[in-house]
Amino acid sequence: MDFVFDAELWIWDARRDESWTFVSLPVEASEEIRERAGGPRRGFGAVKVRVTVGGSTWTTSIFPDGARGCYVLPVKRAVRKAEDLDTGDVATVTVELVDY
Repeated sequence: MDFVFDAELWIWDARRDESWTFVSLPVEASEEIRERAGGPRRGFGAVKVRVTVGGSTWTTSIFPDGARGCYVLPVKRAVRKAEDLDTGDVATVTVELVDY
């Protein structure tokens, strides 16, 4: 199942000096992913996904963020560069669950 949404890129405050950039998944999509990915999770509750932003596709994990009530997706530097994205930009993101 694919989840397609638009999201703003933001920097994780705790890692601001390292420029860890994320997008937040919509709450509704996060709830559905939690239901589908039920059972024991890997470290930190991570869920393995395949992501597409523009012409870039990669495999990574999304992580639950209790403060936001949703999953968050790290967007690596190579993707931001290839897609000409920066903090505050809005990207169309496709997230596909892997191994479910």
